[in-house]
Amino acid sequence: MTVTTSLVVGGGGFLGRAVVAALEGAGDRVLVPRVPWGDQDAAAAVLVDAVRALRAGDGPWRLVWCAGTGFVATGADAFAIEAALLARVLDPAATAPDGAAAASTPGIVFFASSAGATYAGSTGVPFDESTDPRPLAPYGSSRLAAEAQFHSWAAATGTRALVGRIANLYGPGANLAKPQGLVSQLALAHVEGRPSSIYVPFETTRDYLYIDDAAAMIVDALDAVAADPVGSARTKIFASQEGRSIAEVITAVEQAFGSSLDVIAGQDPSASFQGTDLRFRSTVLPSVDDRQLLPFADGVARTVDAIRSAASSTTHPQDERGERRG
Repeated sequence: MTVTTSLVVGGGGFLGRAVVAALEGAGDRVLVPRVPWGDQDAAAAVLVDAVRALRAGDGPWRLVWCAGTGFVATGADAFAIEAALLARVLDPAATAPDGAAAASTPGIVFFASSAGATYAGSTGVPFDESTDPRPLAPYGSSRLAAEAQFHSWAAATGTRALVGRIANLYGPGANLAKPQGLVSQLALAHVEGRPSSIYVPFETTRDYLYIDDAAAMIVDALDAVAADPVGSARTKIFASQEGRSIAEVITAVEQAFGSSLDVIAGQDPSASFQGTDLRFRSTVLPSVDDRQLLPFADGVARTVDAIRSAASSTTHPQDERGERRG
């Protein structure tokens, strides 16, 4: 039996760690490059070498990109730096196997994008893959630009491409140092004895997908597109396909703690970048969505338990490359 080699970029982040575990569980040989993200030249060199070596193998391969810069409130400058790095890494000539570009085995590339950011200003909920993306923030525009970069590289290299527009991820292991992830941030504030500030109306609705469910769905989708024609591309929304208001999320976290949260209404300029109703459904690769997802209450309880267990720690280590979904 031929073993698939998967290179997971951002394998130390929230989504990346879960995807690594799911790929290993599926029997893949998983590689996670150690990338010096703080040095763009060094990072590009490491990644170009890693992708070139991946393409030079004589068996099936997958490039799974789970790394990303920033979140909704991040400014455009950070995304310009990310785009420049991607341009260097996704250079078909630079990543071609030495002396064997034409003979390299076709593979699959996956890029983890954001459903919430790309559809923030769209109309006609629930949004699906046919919905016209309308970002409200530089973050969303940068996700669309990065999607295009991966599509171009896939077309130029004869690689099958899968873009995953992913809903709000939650679960144990999120980067608590980043001001995102409502479930984790509510729980963290509660165990630290401080109020949680909510910057959008409590009826604001989101789709919450448990981290392990998301990883399993991504692996199944990668398997499904392996039969697609060489050079083809698909975009799929990964979501629970159930909407929950902020008020409902607060209630679920309170039930997990068995006590009330201290939640206050705050103000932040980034609130204008937030869509009020981000419900999703997917019509692409429907077999991937035909599964029993972890019930939301159970996922919240697991998240709360993990944050309680880590409450004695005074620092929260950064992910290798911060994940940003939703």
